Amino acid sequence: MRRIALVTLVVADYDEAIRFYTEALGFRLVEDTPRPDGSRWVVVEPGSEGQGGGLLLARAKDEAQRDRVGDQTGGRVGFFLHTDDFARDHARMRAAGVRFLEEPRHEPYGSVAVFEDLYGNRWDLLQPAAGPAAD
Repeated sequence: MRRIALVTLVVADYDEAIRFYTEALGFRLVEDTPRPDGSRWVVVEPGSEGQGGGLLLARAKDEAQRDRVGDQTGGRVGFFLHTDDFARDHARMRAAGVRFLEEPRHEPYGSVAVFEDLYGNRWDLLQPAAGPAAD
């Protein structure tokens, strides 16, 4: 095993999710392919191509899945978005309307702030501290 390639994120609507992840968070749309059942295979990734860690945006198909949209980790931070320039990305994301739940913190492990995606899932924006602990 080399890496986790994709993680599924259940969303209410493909197009609004694509807009949020590409415009507000700066992800790349890697694939948007219609499937025979009317669903779509939608993949977005942060960073450069081939770095892995993409999201499969999957539209909720039934009530049980719709109940999970925005609460896929029970209110915990479930996603971690690393940056090499915290101040730049925090400012850009705020300007794009991303809702941060706290002011930036500077911890021994790095600079961090919790934000919500368009459905309420919690994320860390994190610039790891330099040094062996960050590797």
